[in-house]
Amino acid sequence: MTIVLAIDAGTTGVRTVAIDEQGRPTQFAYRELAQHFPQPGRVEHDADDIWRAVSETFAEVVARVDPSEVAAVGITNQRETVVAWDRITGRPLHRALVWQDRRTAARGEELRADGFEPTVRGRTRVVLDPYFSATEIEWMLTEGGVGGRAE
Repeated sequence: MTIVLAIDAGTTGVRTVAIDEQGRPTQFAYRELAQHFPQPGRVEHDADDIWRAVSETFAEVVARVDPSEVAAVGITNQRETVVAWDRITGRPLHRALVWQDRRTAARGEELRADGFEPTVRGRTRVVLDPYFSATEIEWMLTEGGVGGRAE
């Protein structure tokens, strides 16, 4: 028998599922994720919590299957959630900015007013919106204290 392991790192939790050849789930593990709201309109996750939940659910499911039967591992995530990692230490530099976070709304409006929306849409197929990863990364680099290497 062949199985596929699916990891879903979602907004409210992380789940790992083993799926058999007929598409039926055979094993399942789940961990809830705490959401942090440091200010109105801001939504963050602790990147270590995400990693821990992925590691724990994956290990829990793998312990209940024959690893030689695993044909593939698929991963899905929150898409526009952004986290920055220190390339030397491997530690997160800031909490993850969740796709629901609105802190970059004003920056998107500035870019739109400056005529950048057609360029952004043409190159990325994404509209200027606070969920857009580029403005979240810009915020981390300029406001979030991750412009340099973490100590």
